[in-house]
Amino acid sequence: MMRAAEEVASFAPAVEWAVSDGPVDYLVALDVMTKRVAAIREGRARELIWLLEHPPLYTAGTSAKDADLLNPGMLPVYRVGRGGQFTYHGPGQRIVYVMLDLKLRGADVRAFVTRLESWVIATLAQFNVKGETRRDRAGVWVKRRSETRFAEDKIAAIGLRVSGWVSSHGISLNVDPNLSHYGGIVPCGIRDAGITSLADLGLPLTLYDVDVALRASFQQAFGPARLIDRVELVPSPLRSGVRKPMD
Repeated sequence: MMRAAEEVASFAPAVEWAVSDGPVDYLVALDVMTKRVAAIREGRARELIWLLEHPPLYTAGTSAKDADLLNPGMLPVYRVGRGGQFTYHGPGQRIVYVMLDLKLRGADVRAFVTRLESWVIATLAQFNVKGETRRDRAGVWVKRRSETRFAEDKIAAIGLRVSGWVSSHGISLNVDPNLSHYGGIVPCGIRDAGITSLADLGLPLTLYDVDVALRASFQQAFGPARLIDRVELVPSPLRSGVRKPMD
């Protein structure tokens, strides 16, 4: 039996792969995703994996709770249509926006999330970091020994939106972000676990190092990815950030 990646590669064109240098405004990124998802759904564009950074901000997914925003004035807050709760985005974090046609990949959202987690785990393994999943907690975790016990910290968050079987939003992998910014929220609604990064684990990697590993692991799991020069960034005046997630 062929692997899933080989099955997709046998009849689907290569996924486009783009990397943006420097922070991308969050509202601009939302516009790009919205337009690209519509184009993929209508057969006017290829699937896209988009790697980027954002300026420091919080996003609130569809399950976000007011009480989990601990410091409303700390950073801009954006309420968005992805799944999940509160998370942080900022420089030093590799954002991976995943715009893929799930009809080509089994039309199973739960299985698709599992494959995304496996992709991150395979990427971390290239740096000898053991990533793990939890049945009751989305994302990818690492175990760390504290003074008295093993603790677990989240190193990558996953939050998706699926519209017409095309995904958007995706993965945030902590390379070397300012971890103190997580103090303004309860990340993903989980109060009894920490947040870590590759730098926090003692690995001084660059975003480029991680990008190379991400692409290699993606092609093993999903099929070929063709690097493109850039993603067109067209801001829209119709969207705005909010300071409170439930406005």
